Amino acid sequence: MPPQQTTSSPDSTHPARPTRRIAHLDMDAFYASVELLRYPQLKGLPVVIGGGRRQADDALRQTYGQDLSQIPVAAFPLLKDYAGRGVITTATYAARQFGVGSAMGLMKAAKLCPQAILLPVDFEEIRRYSRQFKAIAQDIVPLMEDRGVDEIYLDFTEVPGGQREGGRVLARLIQKAVLDATGLTCSVGVAPNKLIAKMASEFNKPNGISIVGPDDLQTLIWPLPCRKINGIGPKAGEKLTALGIHTIGDLAAADPQWLVAHFGKSTGAWMHASAHGRDDRPVVTESEPVSMSRETTFDRDLHAVHDRAELGAVFTRLCEQVAADLQRKGYVGKTIGIKLRYDDFKAATRDHTLTLPTADAKAIRHAAGQCLKRAPLDKRLRLLGVRVGSLVKVNLELDAVLAQVAPAPAAMHLEAQTGWLF
Repeated sequence: MPPQQTTSSPDSTHPARPTRRIAHLDMDAFYASVELLRYPQLKGLPVVIGGGRRQADDALRQTYGQDLSQIPVAAFPLLKDYAGRGVITTATYAARQFGVGSAMGLMKAAKLCPQAILLPVDFEEIRRYSRQFKAIAQDIVPLMEDRGVDEIYLDFTEVPGGQREGGRVLARLIQKAVLDATGLTCSVGVAPNKLIAKMASEFNKPNGISIVGPDDLQTLIWPLPCRKINGIGPKAGEKLTALGIHTIGDLAAADPQWLVAHFGKSTGAWMHASAHGRDDRPVVTESEPVSMSRETTFDRDLHAVHDRAELGAVFTRLCEQVAADLQRKGYVGKTIGIKLRYDDFKAATRDHTLTLPTADAKAIRHAAGQCLKRAPLDKRLRLLGVRVGSLVKVNLELDAVLAQVAPAPAAMHLEAQTGWLF
């Protein structure tokens, strides 16, 4: 590794600033690893986590009781016997060798790895372990950015020991603390910024540590596919490939103006900066949500007319759930939206902006119903979602305004029989 770098000050009375060290901690196959703590007999086997609890899962618990470690391997449901619309949340590394991965449909995965054991997602258990590993990491490194259930950013820069071996010593300490307390492993990437740290955390999975310095860009980052840059999705990746840009190095060599011409001023400039490893984003300890949403995938495709009553009940429930989420977290929002996915997997979204922000289920239901009137409903639906955006944190002054123009949410209850469309 190159020697530790410092930024010198022209004024010798000021000490040199430490090198920026940002870490990305990513839990290893988190959902699967949590389940393997309860089912140690499945370690080393192909296991897929996805969907909700099924009769077969309940039958196992009834038969074997609370000591889940005593369930024989042969008694677990297999992926080949699954029928439904569920998707994979995660899979063990043994299952991933067969091409099985997150967000893949369980039916498709069954063709690739029929012998995999299928377990349901236990969100309560996942959230418990998520809170636990984050608290452990933040005890050691106070500057932590929560990026979801299984990943965080940490700023090592000013932490005692954060500069030793480029951050490796502190990363080892966190790994050991998480393992000792939870029995779970994690991988850590340390780099000058969040962009490269996230890539680095994937280099040595599972239970690995990767240190990427400023001089490692060409050797470690540029050979990677462009999709490894967080923010370049499937469509942008396909377009880059069609344009002859396959690696991050290719992207770095591309003329900035050429990128702007093909991807627009903002995206083109961001692509060029990212390919050169430039990212000044700080580790944000607190962030406000942009929107809140609820959605559901149906067990069977539903028709807007023939299944009107069932869709109406689901639609109402989603609006009530979003309203409850907003009220519980202390937000109101002005932009109400819906999301539809049809039986051909094509999607449609529609939005409606209110004059005043709301967290009221009835107001959300009404606005979402207006959105539905503008969406095509000639095909069967496989997914329905409701979203509230343009969020504002509730305060006493705003509360007083809202109280004058809308009934209190506690006094409201939507009837499912209000129908599918207003």
